[in-house]
Amino acid sequence: MTVHSNFVSIRDVAKHFGPVRAVDGVSLDIAQGEFFALLGPSGCGKTTLLRILGGFEASNRGSVHIDGADMTVEPPNRRPVNMVFQNYAIFPHLNVRENIGYGLRSEKLSKEEAARRVDEVLATVKLEGLGDRGANEVSGGQRQRVALARALVKHPKVLLLDEPLSALDKNLREQMRVELRALQQQVGITFIFVTHDQEEALSMADRIAVMFDGKVRQVDTPERLYETPRSKDVAAFIGSMNFIDATVEGVDGDALIVDAGPVGRIRAGLPADGAPPVGSAVIVGIRPEKLALADSQPGEGANSVRARLTAASYLGERSHYFLQVDGMAEPLSIARQNTQAQLLHEADAGSELWLTWSPAAGIVLPAAG
Repeated sequence: MTVHSNFVSIRDVAKHFGPVRAVDGVSLDIAQGEFFALLGPSGCGKTTLLRILGGFEASNRGSVHIDGADMTVEPPNRRPVNMVFQNYAIFPHLNVRENIGYGLRSEKLSKEEAARRVDEVLATVKLEGLGDRGANEVSGGQRQRVALARALVKHPKVLLLDEPLSALDKNLREQMRVELRALQQQVGITFIFVTHDQEEALSMADRIAVMFDGKVRQVDTPERLYETPRSKDVAAFIGSMNFIDATVEGVDGDALIVDAGPVGRIRAGLPADGAPPVGSAVIVGIRPEKLALADSQPGEGANSVRARLTAASYLGERSHYFLQVDGMAEPLSIARQNTQAQLLHEADAGSELWLTWSPAAGIVLPAAG
């Protein structure tokens, strides 16, 4: 099978509701068999874009192609897609088997073929033996599987998922992430998944499009989004990040030298697109887990600054600490596994410590956005 990198092609799609630009000129290519996530805060346009893909919303401009065919003005029933809604939309008066097979009625299959397709997808989503259960006699996780099975039984080319895990409790949600990713790999269908939960997107998707205000700000793999975000907005949304305002002083080998005000003169990693001009304003981002604590100032090669512990939060397998650097408006946050070193506690507030981090841990970001 040939895998097409632009199996789903979205070109300059826009959708306006009065003065609100819900989707504002979005272009994306999604590969065949890819698990692709649309991630962003509430109101960023991700669900509207998903509904445009499914044919449930008409765009004001732009085009949508699936497997080479123009779907821009096709109604939902003429598109090779199926959608799993946030509330699952299970029919309460039908049992599990009837819910799953409901969409096959329009295909005029024989009873035997329809039953075979339903049995096949029941096994795929691990609901064997539950076909005769009433829709209200299954658990939340099983209801989610029913919704998935009802979508998959139609053999769509693309499956659209609108925050399908949001109604589940934390433990079940984590379990279903693993199962949903395994299911996608098993069936090989292109999944386009909408979520506001960064952990969901990072744990399941092959690639993620981060959206703000109707626009796509960055498309990348989970690892690259986390390790090398291209803007402050993306860096702040994907995980936690400390931000330090700085001014570029120059380049020393593979490091950018910046003046970080109260933090002092520090070294940071060179951006992939080259060093910003000397004198330009930048932001240095540092992930909390990449900061370390020390009782004394480290030696050459590491960045360091004296700070005062202001708060400590014990979270089981890890702890979060907040340290104030004189002259900075906000404390810096540090995350550390509780196996790494002796714990600090609220009672230690006021303790003077050294914060230290490697030059490679500093991500240089534009001062705006």
